[in-house]
Amino acid sequence: MSDFNRVKENLARLEIYVPVVARVHGDSHPEFHEVRRVYDAIAAKIKAAGTSKPDLESEFKKLREITDDYTVPPDVCETYAAVYNMLAELDAAYWA
Repeated sequence: MSDFNRVKENLARLEIYVPVVARVHGDSHPEFHEVRRVYDAIAAKIKAAGTSKPDLESEFKKLREITDDYTVPPDVCETYAAVYNMLAELDAAYWA
């Protein structure tokens, strides 16, 4: 699968997963609310950019800080882990 297709697939899943994870884990992991805000900013910039590459450097830097480089907390579900893994893949694809 090409990086572009992988990015599109991840964005579609993240659009569904991020709000669910925020609702389910937000009380025990309040940092995820910030992850959601940054993800929402990334998604908006990607949509607004159309076919050009948006400037997401500061957003990915912030995500790496909030998530400790996408380290999955030990007490979360598979969906939470999947969100961090997909965000890490998006981050890597952005710099590729």
